[in-house]
Amino acid sequence: MTAEPGAPSRPIAPQAPTRLARGTVLAAAALTIMAAAIIAPSLPAMRQVFADIPGADLLVKLALTVTSLAIAVSAPLSGMVADRLGRRPLLVSGLVLYAVSGTAGFFVSDLYVLLVTRALLGVAVGGIMTAVSATITDWFEGPRRASFLGLQQAFASLGGVVFLPLAGLLATVNWRAPFWVYAVSTVIAVFALFSLREEPRSTPAAAPAHQQSARRTAAGRVGGVYVLALVATLVFYMAPTQLPFLLGRFGSGPAVIGAVVAGSTVTSVVGALAFPPLRRRLTPTVITTISVALLGAGWLLVGMAGSVAQVVAGLLVGGVGVGFVVPNLNLRLSELARPDQRGRILSGLVAGIFLGQFLSPLVVQPLVDTTGIAGAFAWTGIAMTAGAAVAAIGAWATRAGRATGA
Repeated sequence: MTAEPGAPSRPIAPQAPTRLARGTVLAAAALTIMAAAIIAPSLPAMRQVFADIPGADLLVKLALTVTSLAIAVSAPLSGMVADRLGRRPLLVSGLVLYAVSGTAGFFVSDLYVLLVTRALLGVAVGGIMTAVSATITDWFEGPRRASFLGLQQAFASLGGVVFLPLAGLLATVNWRAPFWVYAVSTVIAVFALFSLREEPRSTPAAAPAHQQSARRTAAGRVGGVYVLALVATLVFYMAPTQLPFLLGRFGSGPAVIGAVVAGSTVTSVVGALAFPPLRRRLTPTVITTISVALLGAGWLLVGMAGSVAQVVAGLLVGGVGVGFVVPNLNLRLSELARPDQRGRILSGLVAGIFLGQFLSPLVVQPLVDTTGIAGAFAWTGIAMTAGAAVAAIGAWATRAGRATGA
């Protein structure tokens, strides 16, 4: 029998991905979060090399932050490409651009050209993250989707744990050497080309009039997820941007600072791995509230710390919260988006995350100027914890109202 004209098309069940395909997608995820920070150990030497260029201090710092801005700006375009041309072409092309633009820093001698290559790297990362998230949500449903999204976040965090110390070691040899770390994506691109296949996706018919209101409600929820991702990332990124200066007041050297900041990345892996069983027991709203509360409590501990050990304790708590929040928001968006719109919807989350990274030092600096670095952490922690408490009370009141109405 053929379907009647105008009838909604049934979703086409994707074939189970092979083990190699799953491994390739997770390996690609590991290249994303650490992308901009790989050259962080090289920044002092870069500043010396380009010292004769007007505004070199600012331009060298931009070599780090322009990547995050480019990711945020280009991610929506990547989402359109993912939905129209497919996930596999976007992922392969993103991996190739990642290798070319990333390793270009080893060869270029002009600082302005270097900034262009760093922006192109951001375009590549935005494409990779969007393609990876859309591919995972195409592959899986229900608990398996939650589990694999947790793995995606865990591997993204592990990328920082592995590649950032490696970049630090390479920077001791030559400040340009860390740029070669980006070449690893060429290997992953080859595996992606041969192990992934583009899954067919059905195109749904136009929605009936009575569904338009529900879609507007879903659009509002999607926007709320984007804002939450931006705020959570903006707050979490205080760790790499503000913490080195706070730890310096405790007499900590570069090695200790690097190890302490990496601690938040390690615990975000723990949180991401713990997300799937947590999701089976709790609703997305409850998990979001817990995530924000953990991040707030961690930052409050950092702000009140009187020693490096207490700072580490706060970072560990906050890192677990971030490990929960990213896969939870990814899963929530995948539930709200139609299959033919997943690329565009999920790309907005990528944009929110990296826009938060870019804005963090700009937004936090006035608070630092007013209260000091420790005070900025403390007040931010209080605000996040209070927000989580208000959200919990609101959710409880809503449930109570529904029960009374029933």
